[in-house]
Amino acid sequence: MEQTGTIENGSLLMVIPWDSESDSGSERLDLVLKFVETVEVMPRNIRLHRVHTAEEFQSFLQEQKPASDPKSLRPVLFAVRLGNDGVNIEYARILRLLRREPHLLEGYIGGVITDADSELYTKSTATELVLAANQSGCAFVGKPLVEGTGSLDNFRVAAKNLGTADYLEAYRVSARRLLQSILDFRGYAVPEPSLLCLHASSHKTSNTFSLWRDVRDRLTHTTCSEIGLRNGTLYDCSGCPYQMCLHYGEKDSCFYGGVMVENVYPAIRESNAILMVCPNYNDALSANLTGFINRLTALYRKRQFYDKALFAIIVSGYSGGDNIARQLIAALNMNKNFYLPAHFCIMETANDPGTAEKLPGIRNRVEEFAARIEKTLVSESRHSDSG
Repeated sequence: MEQTGTIENGSLLMVIPWDSESDSGSERLDLVLKFVETVEVMPRNIRLHRVHTAEEFQSFLQEQKPASDPKSLRPVLFAVRLGNDGVNIEYARILRLLRREPHLLEGYIGGVITDADSELYTKSTATELVLAANQSGCAFVGKPLVEGTGSLDNFRVAAKNLGTADYLEAYRVSARRLLQSILDFRGYAVPEPSLLCLHASSHKTSNTFSLWRDVRDRLTHTTCSEIGLRNGTLYDCSGCPYQMCLHYGEKDSCFYGGVMVENVYPAIRESNAILMVCPNYNDALSANLTGFINRLTALYRKRQFYDKALFAIIVSGYSGGDNIARQLIAALNMNKNFYLPAHFCIMETANDPGTAEKLPGIRNRVEEFAARIEKTLVSESRHSDSG
């Protein structure tokens, strides 16, 4: 795959919200960040810019000059202390700033470290932060999250794979690898990209699918394919033993076979990106789309998805589109390693059939979303040829 994006050389923005209460036990996070700076930042001669408050964050971004190369991305690492209760007041102020400014982080690519004194809140805070930053223009590498729970038991497997019993060492190494993936990011644009749309919707009545049709019609440089997962065509994962799942995954297969093995796996292998068409069912993804994500694990055993991008169209009847977006981020970006482009999803509210296409301003939002897809996937040479 042609790698057209580049990381802008010379600087790294590190956002570490200060909070007098949650910072009382910050020594562990400080050790992790110091290690990362020593082994990754300093050898590359990168200037490190630390900001600790919403005011510093906003001021730094406002003072930045436009990138000399519009395809280049600037790296940012968020590191959030959550204490025992999962609350960091300064982080909340930064979150509010991100939600108010839809282009504040345009041209950035990032990752997140969350550190807590309890076993809770690290993942929920991270999905909240990634969604807000993404809607503010920040892209995220695949597997953009490193969590330090109170016990660090979440590093048990990582420590075992490193041949150590030191969970803190596994924490430090994981943080280093995250920063490496940010600084080494090179983009995904190709001359003739392919996009796979996955849905479980009625073509005639679905508001979500109607928006996908409108987006698809505007993708002039991208080959699009669709797979429907309706009417009992998909069996959910039943939790095979690890070795059995690995055995089938090495053959690009799954014990349960069916549409996943026959159609979905081959289509994902051949695509550069997937687009999830997601109606809001009880503030969650539909059962079929959840089943798809679960069954993706077998293929993930053999080939991880760092080289594929994730997009989504989300429609809620009443509210809760952000819940669906955070589910997708957790499952496919954080867990399955799909790249998360800036503004990865469009979120709308429409209830009765046909109303989504009549929403005020929807045409402009659809056109902008389609343009973002092609900006992510289509190489500069293809754009130049068509011009």
